[in-house]
Amino acid sequence: MVSHQDIILEQESGQFSSLQELQNPEGDLFLRFFIASGQEFALPAQEIREVLALSPEQITPIPNISPILMGVLNLRGQVVWVTDIGQFLGHTKPLDTDSQEISIIAIESQDITVGLAVDKVMGMDWLDSDKLSLSLSASDNMAPFLKGEWVLNNGANPYLRLLDSEAILRSARWAT
Repeated sequence: MVSHQDIILEQESGQFSSLQELQNPEGDLFLRFFIASGQEFALPAQEIREVLALSPEQITPIPNISPILMGVLNLRGQVVWVTDIGQFLGHTKPLDTDSQEISIIAIESQDITVGLAVDKVMGMDWLDSDKLSLSLSASDNMAPFLKGEWVLNNGANPYLRLLDSEAILRSARWAT
């Protein structure tokens, strides 16, 4: 517990600004992750039900379903469809299902829950939504599922793309 005296000492030592940043971050909270192709994406924290790390055996394959679906999992008694979000967005490189664990981001809206299988979860980050720009570099397959992108200005991953979970959940791609 931080006392009033601790705050005064931190303010005098010049560390008060760091404490202030922790208490009042700028922007909104997002979960950042990578898909198999190496591109980085984000989802708003409030749209995420939970993040899971499961063995591939915990995802039950279903025959004769859409190729974008990996199968289903049991999430505390609820059957949840799981998709390789990279393939859902039109990327050809599939997720490595021979690994020990697969990261699944469960998103939900009203009565629909879907698991998005991703290559690597990076963690939570505060990002400024005001700096979000239109996704001019996104493919036609991906564009309907993006709210925009942040320009990162680094060589390997120049963009951090913000996914629209509602568009993903309501997509006609689930039926094909």
